[in-house]
Amino acid sequence: MRYGRIPEEVIEAVLKRHDIVDIIGRHVHLSKQGHYMKGLCPFHSEKSPSFTVTPEKQIYRCFGCQAGGNLIRFIMEIEGLSFAEAITKLAEDADIPITWEEVSDEQNEQQQEKAILLKAYEFAAKFYHYVVGNTDQGKAAKGYLTSRGISDKLIDTFQIGYAPLMWDTLVQQLDKRGFDLALMEKGGLISAKHEGHGYVDKFRERIMFPICDSTGKVIAFAGRAMGDAQPKYLNSPESILFNKSRTLYNLHLSRPNMRKLQQAVIFEGYVDLIKAWEAGITNGVATMGTALTKEHAALLNRNADEIVICYDGDNAGQSAAFKSIPLLEETGSRVTVAMLPDGKDPDDYVRQYGFDRFAREIIGASVPSMKYKLLYIRKNFKLHEDGERLRYLQSAVKLISQLQSPMEREHYLKQLASEFPDSSYEAMKLDLHEILLQSEKNRPDGDNKPILWNNVMNNGRPAERTKKKTPSLLPAYHNAERLILAVMMHDRDVCAHVEAQLGDQFNVEAHAVLAAYLYAYYAQYLEPDASRYIAMLQDEQLESLASSIVMMGAGHGMNEQVIDDYIRQIRKVPMQEEVERKKEEQARAVREGDHLRAAQIAIEIIALEKRLKSS
Repeated sequence: MRYGRIPEEVIEAVLKRHDIVDIIGRHVHLSKQGHYMKGLCPFHSEKSPSFTVTPEKQIYRCFGCQAGGNLIRFIMEIEGLSFAEAITKLAEDADIPITWEEVSDEQNEQQQEKAILLKAYEFAAKFYHYVVGNTDQGKAAKGYLTSRGISDKLIDTFQIGYAPLMWDTLVQQLDKRGFDLALMEKGGLISAKHEGHGYVDKFRERIMFPICDSTGKVIAFAGRAMGDAQPKYLNSPESILFNKSRTLYNLHLSRPNMRKLQQAVIFEGYVDLIKAWEAGITNGVATMGTALTKEHAALLNRNADEIVICYDGDNAGQSAAFKSIPLLEETGSRVTVAMLPDGKDPDDYVRQYGFDRFAREIIGASVPSMKYKLLYIRKNFKLHEDGERLRYLQSAVKLISQLQSPMEREHYLKQLASEFPDSSYEAMKLDLHEILLQSEKNRPDGDNKPILWNNVMNNGRPAERTKKKTPSLLPAYHNAERLILAVMMHDRDVCAHVEAQLGDQFNVEAHAVLAAYLYAYYAQYLEPDASRYIAMLQDEQLESLASSIVMMGAGHGMNEQVIDDYIRQIRKVPMQEEVERKKEEQARAVREGDHLRAAQIAIEIIALEKRLKSS
């Protein structure tokens, strides 16, 4: 059996060569609790650990957000990779030869196009990089980069290149190497001519910054104009490779240091980030010339606890920083802001004051988000006027009220009172309490969050204790199917018995799918192996469901008699549902005055109920 283009034996080797505790331990601090390892879930913000790793079964499960699966699924989720990319990464880490074909008949058209485009982008990046350092056409670009303080080492590290002035330099190179130009245009690498047939280069006379995915593969470009051409920066269009709302420049290089330091720094521009790298700030990323998105914020939160915003010191940059703070804090990140003076950007500051001062006085001295917000809003008030000063203090107290920690609220309130000694601290505190009281009255019961039982505001209280209506219990057959599947996952003989007696007659569609995969699994393997079985599923929801069922174990007093009772209960469900339908049909016939039809249906109901009793 093959999964897409990856041989099954490679998947098996990956699962054998890696231990899930080691893999997850690189991202989550795990503590041993009996047979399990527990930690804070990396996929959602929580206060109490609900993320469980089972070394024996090589699976993980979060009881808060329901994430679950084996180590392949974990790598897919934590690093935003496809199944094939996750397997490739794990295989490379374990020195397992990657011998399968890059493109095979089993791949669908989009997969084939993606593979070809990745090769084309890789070639284009190397071509542009070669031009900047080895041709007469690239001399001006090299001179420009040098004048900006970008050394040869940085040019090589970030694979910076240059797109020549000519209209079709890259087009000719791609055509010469047999790339389908129509596909290249579809993938955003070149452009179709406005008039007539043929193609032209999308980027001309621009410094080229390759944009990579999380694994380091080039998926797009950012081209900076050499002269006064507009726009100053031109990005590749979105394609099957590139989504700017989900991509962060330099993540592939910065991620190891982000995780080591548990801190990430966000820059606005590519050059700012590159200059900061020279200053030793090797945990930086940049957005794609667009505002920070929720996807960006979630990606950063999965890799670091603290996020430092280092945007330009001008009004636009500071406004963007202010707007980014709530997005980042919603993910649970601790946010600080680097304060650049006199409207400077990071590149300006480094050139004027040097690398050491930038690292020490700008990044190292970043201020907490609340302090920044207070400084930011005060620009809107004329503090020398009594009325304006009072309005500022009211706005500041309202901001402080948003803090969850009473200690933090107290700290900033006292700081505010000391800054404005003519205003009473006690009066500010009364205003703060009034705001909090009103907020409490206006807030609905509970946290207004999907996962109520395990977050900071509920402080770990079970959802059942809130006044919200408790979800209805699952039907008995639903639990019976899950219990049977749990035993099947641990016992090959039970699985064979269920296959013979029940087959695919599970009433819950997802359960029927899991059973079908179990039948296929045991057709290949003699021994149960939860991680290997889950690897067959290649579906996030199925893997999550399977991991929750596996963790139920094979106990629950299950024996052959109990299993047969459950099978009978499951097989009765369609007839029970048919009886209910017939009763509704009978009631409708009575309402319509069709008593003959009602009597006929009554006979059918009696027959069905007899079959139910005898089955």
